[in-house]
Amino acid sequence: MAETAFSAAPALPAWITEQFPYARRVFHNGAHSIHFVDEGSGPAVLLQHGNPMWSYLWRRVMARLIPGGVRVIAPDLVGLGLSSKPRDPSIHTLEFHANQISALVGALQLDSVVIVGQDWGGPILGLLAARHPQWVRGAVFANTMLAQPTRQPRTTSFHRFANMPVVSDIAFRHLLFPIPVLHKVQGDPHSIGRREKKAYRFPLRDRSDRVAPLAFARMVPLDLAHPTVRTLGEVDAWARNFAGPVRLVWGMRDPILGPSLKKMKKLFPAAPVTETDAGHFLQEEVPMLLAEAILKVL
Repeated sequence: MAETAFSAAPALPAWITEQFPYARRVFHNGAHSIHFVDEGSGPAVLLQHGNPMWSYLWRRVMARLIPGGVRVIAPDLVGLGLSSKPRDPSIHTLEFHANQISALVGALQLDSVVIVGQDWGGPILGLLAARHPQWVRGAVFANTMLAQPTRQPRTTSFHRFANMPVVSDIAFRHLLFPIPVLHKVQGDPHSIGRREKKAYRFPLRDRSDRVAPLAFARMVPLDLAHPTVRTLGEVDAWARNFAGPVRLVWGMRDPILGPSLKKMKKLFPAAPVTETDAGHFLQEEVPMLLAEAILKVL
C-alpha cells in the first residue's frame, strides 16, 4: 500500500504528551482512519487495547520496551482514542475491528510480530492471527477471553446493564460510562485516578463521538445466538493450534475477566502464567510484568 495511506497524527495537549511522548501516525483505510503509536526499532510488538481505552493505556509498558530495542505499534481501535468515530453502532463487530487492524499491519508490512492483547484486544488480535498466521510469531494475552462459549455465557452486571434500553444509552453517551468508575475494576483503585480518567475522557469529550463504548459492551455475547460467538470459533481454533510462544499475564482482582484465566489456561496449556494482584487494566498497575512477558516471548 502506498505511503500516502499514512498522515501525521493530530496534536495532543501538553499534559498528555508529558505522559505519552511517543511518535504517532494515522493510517487511512477507506472511510476509516486508525491513529497509532509507532516508535522504536527492532522486533515488532503489536499492543492492542480494548474498551473504552486508547493507546495511552500502554504508555508505561512502552517506556520499558522501546529502550530495550523493540518496535512498538499501538493502534487505537476505530471508534476509540484518536481513530475515526463512525456514528453507526452496527459496524462494531469482532470481524470489523480485526479487519481494520489487519489492514494496518499489512500496510506496515509487518511479517513477524508478537501480538499483545488485553480486553477486546485479545480476540481482535486472535482473529487477525487466525486469518494471517504468517504474520504472528508469538503472543501475550492479559485479562481477555479467546475461547468460544459452548454453553450459556457467564455475564457480568456491567454487560447486562449495557443491554438495557434507554438507561444504558444515557449512561454511556451522556455520562461517559464506564470511565468515571474505571478505578472500581482495579486491584489498586488509585492506579486510575483523576489524571488518568482525564486522559481517557479526552478522545470522547464530544458527546457525538461516544458511540463505540456502548457498542463494544454489546458485542459481548449474552447467549449462544450472539454473532460474536460464531466469530470466536475462529479465534478459539487458532489458539488451540498455535505453535509459537505464548505467555499469560493476569490481574486476579479483575471482577470482569479475572475468572477467565481458567479457560485461557485450557486454550494455552503450555503457556507460562504470571498471576498478579492487579485488576482489569493491569497496564496501569503492573507494566513491568507485562513488559517482562513480552520480552521473553521476543
